[in-house]
Amino acid sequence: MRIVVLSDTHAPRRWKACPPRVAEWLREADLILHAGDVCTAAVLDELAAYAPVRAVLGNNDGPDVTAWGAPVTDEFEAEGVRIAMIHDAGPAAGRTARMRRRFPEADLVVFGHSHIPLDETGDGVRIFNPGSPTDRRRQPHGTIGVLHVEAGRPIAAKIIPVT
Repeated sequence: MRIVVLSDTHAPRRWKACPPRVAEWLREADLILHAGDVCTAAVLDELAAYAPVRAVLGNNDGPDVTAWGAPVTDEFEAEGVRIAMIHDAGPAAGRTARMRRRFPEADLVVFGHSHIPLDETGDGVRIFNPGSPTDRRRQPHGTIGVLHVEAGRPIAAKIIPVT
């Protein structure tokens, strides 16, 4: 299963429409995860034209994103991998231990908020932040994440530059 992971798209200020380099990856997705700060539910509808979407609320998301169905946190299984999502995983110090306590059953925690791509394992959990495809802040590139999962374990996780 190929999972494309996005966060912090910040529409309509930053995301006017799906960037072509992001769309290339979405066309191959079996599932799309959005880790918050969509800012408008229209982005989630746009993403859903490519594949099923799961999203969580970010600190900039309004009532239309809630009405779309995005919860504050989400926990689900994909190909036997237990995935949790939250927008803000807090400060870098102690993050893996904090995510393990918050989501004790998760194999993988997807988060956003910082716009800083990260793939880290510690305290018995893998944490993954795709960065932002549209608001790179101090990062060299806008980025998304791609996960390949199979047989109950993450097979591969990549941060993909898209700008």
